[in-house]
Amino acid sequence: MDDAFLRLLAGRSDDPGLLEATVRAARGKSDLVAALPEEETRRHTRALVRGVLAALRDGGPGPEVLAAAERLGSDRARQGVPVAAFLDGFQAGRAHLVRALVEEGRRTGVPAEVLLEGVTRIDEITSALVHRMVHAHRGAELEMARTVRDARQQALRLLLHGEPVPGGAPLDPAGSYHCVVSDVSDPAVASRLETALTAAGPALCGLVDGRLAALLARLPDLPADVPLLVAAPAVPPARVGAQYGLARRALRAGTAAGLTGLRPLAGLALLTATEAEPELGRLLAAELLPGLDAADAFHRELAETALAYLDHGGRVDVTARALHVHANTVKYRLRRLREITGRPLPAGGDAVAGAAHWWWALRTHLGAGAADRT
Repeated sequence: MDDAFLRLLAGRSDDPGLLEATVRAARGKSDLVAALPEEETRRHTRALVRGVLAALRDGGPGPEVLAAAERLGSDRARQGVPVAAFLDGFQAGRAHLVRALVEEGRRTGVPAEVLLEGVTRIDEITSALVHRMVHAHRGAELEMARTVRDARQQALRLLLHGEPVPGGAPLDPAGSYHCVVSDVSDPAVASRLETALTAAGPALCGLVDGRLAALLARLPDLPADVPLLVAAPAVPPARVGAQYGLARRALRAGTAAGLTGLRPLAGLALLTATEAEPELGRLLAAELLPGLDAADAFHRELAETALAYLDHGGRVDVTARALHVHANTVKYRLRRLREITGRPLPAGGDAVAGAAHWWWALRTHLGAGAADRT
């Protein structure tokens, strides 16, 4: 660096007027920086102005100057100032510093080529400082996001396990929230689902026990082909622990049944209860379906038709549409099932309990057939 430019720097490195003018330039360019206490801006500006001038004398920014740049980036992230806003302020301060040095150099007769070299070196130094500031800002943002996310996920885990949350849960204790569970463990799939789940309103969402779970103020509209999600009725945060275990049981039953989409817990009540008592299901299958062979393809077709008939409220026309067959085909299969088992499907006063028993028996029978084929 030319001696003339170094003498120019020596006269301005501790100039309070240069510092204050640079502070005003930085605050005037960025509203978010201007919203900070003035002394906060002055503290960082003082360190960076002195650092840049020292770097010009020393041939490059030293550890202290780089550390000051990192502190600025990190502090602005923690103060909620976006990287673009604080860079606007920094660049405005840099521009003022360069103008002031050039004007002083011209006034004191520093050759133009010397000033050009000096300005070029300032740009090189400030570019290195900007890199450090941006890197520190992003690092602080990631750390804060990770800290907040970890705290919220820990709160979700404690709530679902029925344990107290230190400092209180980050949810309205007077509000009501749906406990939603899934078997999704892939982080990429979980991230996409989390975005969809939390779009509807206040929520806690994350991986609990290795699977995506959430507490939602409102349930979102989701396509039918998303992985199975079981949603319990909305209750206050203090009561979600009891529903988590029940929803997990319903999830296991629904998964075994091949279900997808967002399903209400109440709608899976019978499936959940029957899934928990497989021996009773086998007893009912033996009692109600004698002569029906789970390995026989035609017998399976009869059982599938009967199960669809029960699932569709005992309506032949609706069952036929669901199975893509003619209504007479449904009637024929139901008749053949009655001939083979010696029992008609339930009707009359015993329709509710009888239909449930037949539904359970048919599901067990079909499940046994599927197991035999694997």
